[in-house]
Amino acid sequence: MNLLRTLAAISGMTLLSRITGLLRESLYARAFGADAYSDAFAIAFRLPNLLRRLFGEGAFSQAFVPILAEYKTQQGEAATKTLIDHVANTLVWATLVVSVLGIIGAPWILYAIASGLKAGKAFDAGVVMTRLMFPYILCMSFVVLAGAVLNTWREFKIPAFTPVLWNLSSIFFSLFMVKYFDVPIYSMAVAVMVGGVLQVGLQIPALKKLGMLPRLSFNPLAGLHDPGVRRILKKMGPAVFAVSAAQISLLINTNIASHLGAGAVSVLQYADRLMEFPTGMLGVALGTILLPSLSKANADGDPLEYSALLDWGLRLTFLLALPSAVGLATLSRPLIATLFNYGKFDPANVAAATAPLMAYAAGLLGIILIKILAPAFYARQDIRTPVKIAIGVLAATQLMNRVFVPVLGVAGLALSIGLGACINAAFLFTGLRRRRIYVPHAGWLAFFLKVVAAVAVMGAVSWFSQAQLDWAALRAHALLRIGALFLIIGASAVAYFAVLFALGFRPRDFMRRAK
Repeated sequence: MNLLRTLAAISGMTLLSRITGLLRESLYARAFGADAYSDAFAIAFRLPNLLRRLFGEGAFSQAFVPILAEYKTQQGEAATKTLIDHVANTLVWATLVVSVLGIIGAPWILYAIASGLKAGKAFDAGVVMTRLMFPYILCMSFVVLAGAVLNTWREFKIPAFTPVLWNLSSIFFSLFMVKYFDVPIYSMAVAVMVGGVLQVGLQIPALKKLGMLPRLSFNPLAGLHDPGVRRILKKMGPAVFAVSAAQISLLINTNIASHLGAGAVSVLQYADRLMEFPTGMLGVALGTILLPSLSKANADGDPLEYSALLDWGLRLTFLLALPSAVGLATLSRPLIATLFNYGKFDPANVAAATAPLMAYAAGLLGIILIKILAPAFYARQDIRTPVKIAIGVLAATQLMNRVFVPVLGVAGLALSIGLGACINAAFLFTGLRRRRIYVPHAGWLAFFLKVVAAVAVMGAVSWFSQAQLDWAALRAHALLRIGALFLIIGASAVAYFAVLFALGFRPRDFMRRAK
């Protein structure tokens, strides 16, 4: 398998997902702006979204994929299919129970995660939307299980495309269905659930084609006797802390933001969505490719291949994450204005959302590096090390909040998460180096200096280009503003890659095949 080509394919699908996601957010901002009701939706969606990542993208995937790869490599198709059946049954029943509890306890949950959301119509709307969206974790847990299976069989495109369906559902509801709801914001909660069901539907034919569509049982305990399931559950407990520290911090930050005035939660979410664009395009895509490949290298007992895969992933991360971070920082205001400054999203909202986006940019490299470095531990079925690091970083992040929030407001919350991610990545890297799991290939210093030189040129081009335009005045000329932003991004990208080419970089240098 050509890893660079596979990365390009996944990134292409992720790009489609992120573009439709930005369109979704732009239409949402236009329709609802940043007020108490938009805060209520963001808060109501935060907990099921967090649980989705705990049950799915976080603890479950990192515990499941290495063991699944081990079964596939060493125990054959029949044993692997049995494991998938038992894991799916356990996961679906567990998330169903959690969904029911969430629906019942919605008022208390909402108060616990956002005590600053004042009692009244917005709080009541938040309770309704929490109840509407809690079953989303049931859908997404199955989707993530399916994605883990497909990725292990190196079928990457469908899992990468899947989020597009949620985006399309939200776009459809924000354009055509809002007027049919007495409380318009409820349309977005219904869109979440419709999107979840659509995503489940997309996975079923793909799993059936592989012969790996799970068979579920009416007995919720049916899979617990399986030793593979027990191994996964044993690793999931500590993995919750290891892979979800940033999400737990975000949940705490949501509560803090709810005390910073109406709209604070919403502007933090808008900034978070833009930060997730490069995170998904690079970090998630690379992590998706690396975890199955690292797991196979570990199962094969090949430490040289293991280290080489990490070296390749880290070089690509620095090559693409550094310019992304500088681009977010220098173009933060144009990005927010161009994507969201329509309808109810006014210039004050633009200014409020720009600061946290710049703060996120400071920690973007760390956020992406975690998605490369953490799988290096999980593929070896080592959960303890990331757990210890994550707990320490979670505490450090909240200490930073006490310093930054009084000075920077909402931006202080974003800065704490970003810097916490950098600390996390630094400790993960140190752990890999000390154990000689990762041994860097030669040429890193020259590589890094060349990338920094190219980033400096790119940053200068983007900063001086955007400074020549009055982005607020261009609100009346949406197409002109969009065109100007694309021209600046294009010129900055050309400048970056031109400098790299002049310094000797060639695409073939990053070609790599997985064994």
